[in-house]
Amino acid sequence: MTTANLPIDHTDPVNARILSVSEDKIHGFVADPFSAIAERSGFPLETVLERIRAMLLAGTIRRVRQTLIATNLAHGALAAWRVPEEKLNDAFDFMFRHDPFSGHVVVRSTDPSSAGAEYRLWTTLKVPPGFSLEEHAELLCRCTGCTQFRLMPANGIFALGVGHVRRKTIEPGDKATQPASMIETRLAPLSELEWRVLTALKREFRPEEIAPHPWRARAADAGLPLPVFLEVAQSLEARGVIGRFSTFLEHVKPLRNGARVTRFNALFHWAVPPGREVEAGGEIGRHEILTHCYWREGGPEFRNVNIMAVAHGTDKERLLAHKAAIDAHLAQRGIPVSYTNVFWGGRSEIKPSEISPAIYSEWRARWKARLEAQGITD
Repeated sequence: MTTANLPIDHTDPVNARILSVSEDKIHGFVADPFSAIAERSGFPLETVLERIRAMLLAGTIRRVRQTLIATNLAHGALAAWRVPEEKLNDAFDFMFRHDPFSGHVVVRSTDPSSAGAEYRLWTTLKVPPGFSLEEHAELLCRCTGCTQFRLMPANGIFALGVGHVRRKTIEPGDKATQPASMIETRLAPLSELEWRVLTALKREFRPEEIAPHPWRARAADAGLPLPVFLEVAQSLEARGVIGRFSTFLEHVKPLRNGARVTRFNALFHWAVPPGREVEAGGEIGRHEILTHCYWREGGPEFRNVNIMAVAHGTDKERLLAHKAAIDAHLAQRGIPVSYTNVFWGGRSEIKPSEISPAIYSEWRARWKARLEAQGITD
């Protein structure tokens, strides 16, 4: 069967079994990741390769890449932006198209009376070590017309994954047998050799690169013998900067056949007592519906919420049922919540955040010069 004739829908039984593994079950650095997907999904390697390749060409899969724990490689934060409504779409476009250091870019809404409702634009933001998140945010305000921002770095991570296909069958209240452990965020300085390997590792795979032993070509791109490349990659995993090998589904826009992987994107907020963030994050993060769960300080703008989590689904009421189950679990565990809220995602674009110091220096200098030429100063 040619690639053009292969099923591309994420609901196809073979594709679904492959995706249930390839989305978020290949943890860390694996020397032959496609073989690992084949082994865990129970299909021959050739079937896995041709199905992933077909779904990537069709847009069902939007990217295939080795992920990084970027919070350990660069200063990062969730950023909420106040921007005049008439400038909202232009600000969104700038951060998506012109700022490689802004990752997820989402327009969110909540009840107008809720804390922080005027913060409509949300992004993830990263800058390399040696540079300032605050300064970068101020530069983005000058570029976009945003009037205020709130930066919320992650103090700890309790859940970080995707698994949209696998999560379709999860029931409200489904959770791990133990609380989620918190991953601490701390920067890991890298050598020039480590940056060479990391840069080659994190680049997205083109369809023609979906093949056995994919790191051979990446080692050659980095100008390194394969054993050296693999050794450095394994050492980076040991230092806590390697995430998972993943196929990312297009879960924001309709697929070519009109189907949608998800329709709703919910950002949940909870305010728990100071000193109980790790306990609460562990109890919230153990719930399997969540793709992300962090300890972040929302500050007075968001009524001092400190645990934030994200869930996706095709039914809004079902997502609210998942949140109600989490709320009930917190109450059962004796963890008081002084405030909680949901921000719903609307327009959304997702891209990996750049973290290269060299690329950042060039970008910063170029946009500062453009603003100065336009007479836009601090």
